[in-house]
Amino acid sequence: MTLYEILTVVAYILGAVLSWIIKEKSDELKRQGILINKTREELAREYITKVEVRSDMQQIINRFDRLEEKLDRFIEGQK
Repeated sequence: MTLYEILTVVAYILGAVLSWIIKEKSDELKRQGILINKTREELAREYITKVEVRSDMQQIINRFDRLEEKLDRFIEGQK
């Protein structure tokens, strides 16, 4: 076997190894992308948005305002 043939075989082996490594990294990136998307979906299900928080807080404030009015009327009635 000549030096040229040996180098050719080595080049093919290196090419095959590099191709396999690139494929493995590509598959891992796809897997990570899928996991990130699943995490986003789970977060969207478990947590509320700022708009929802503001809406809930406004409802609480409105109820406290009504309660305050009722207490004021009760105190005025006691006098």
